[in-house]
Amino acid sequence: MSPSRVLRLKTYALICAMLIFGPLGDVLLGKAMKKVSPMRGWAPASILRFFVRAFSSPTVWLGIGSLTLFFVAYVLVLSWADYSYVQPASALSYGLVALLAVIALNEKITLVRWSGVLLICLGVIAVGQTAPRTTEPR
Repeated sequence: MSPSRVLRLKTYALICAMLIFGPLGDVLLGKAMKKVSPMRGWAPASILRFFVRAFSSPTVWLGIGSLTLFFVAYVLVLSWADYSYVQPASALSYGLVALLAVIALNEKITLVRWSGVLLICLGVIAVGQTAPRTTEPR
């Protein structure tokens, strides 16, 4: 297998990991925070109570774990692929977050928002047709 093909496969695999763990973590945190009552003021005791409630939720910890896996995949893929390739390619997560928000959080998404998500996804497809790395490794 050619080095450019190996690079492309590694990059796709980690971007897929980012596309799974990023939106999943975002939705898990969103779901958890809807269950935690809002912070009632800025007094230190109110802030402390809020954080104790938030961090006692297993869903918050699942979200943090998922976002940690996203971050690990992100750092790894940036070690060999161009930022100008990785960041737009990872924007597919916007579509997945919207879809998960409808399914898991019962959110209503307007046609204007879906149109914006579609536009982003079309841009991702365009960027995906280019090489992951345009610079020489140092």
